[in-house]
Amino acid sequence: MDDRNLPHKIMYLDESSATVDLAAQAIGVEPAMIAKTLAFKLKDKNIVIVTCGTARIDNKKYKEAFGCKAKMMNFEETLEATGHPVGGVCPFGLPENIEIYMDESLKAFEIVYPAAGSGNSAIKMGVEEMKEITGAEWVDVC
Repeated sequence: MDDRNLPHKIMYLDESSATVDLAAQAIGVEPAMIAKTLAFKLKDKNIVIVTCGTARIDNKKYKEAFGCKAKMMNFEETLEATGHPVGGVCPFGLPENIEIYMDESLKAFEIVYPAAGSGNSAIKMGVEEMKEITGAEWVDVC
């Protein structure tokens, strides 16, 4: 987070935080407070959607929002498109050609914990601050 002069320190965890449950256990918070970042392929672009840890993509809402069926990237596509491995994808430091969305499910929290680029890292951050920093758009797809 140093490149944008943000006051956040990356938490490097001794345990894996590659899944919502593992991250919640390692940090000591409820799973819903983990901000999971999911990577999707659209016909003409790649996007990520950040949701609360316990939320699930609703295919009908996704299709209404994006005009197509939800198609998550596989492990290799995710790493290639985002530069982060599955389990460490975060809404920061992404290539400029990836659009960032935040699901309404995050609005239930003031503070969440997104991954920080690896399967054993996270950042404690305010939801509104994350939206501002990432330039994300709100979407209702869960």
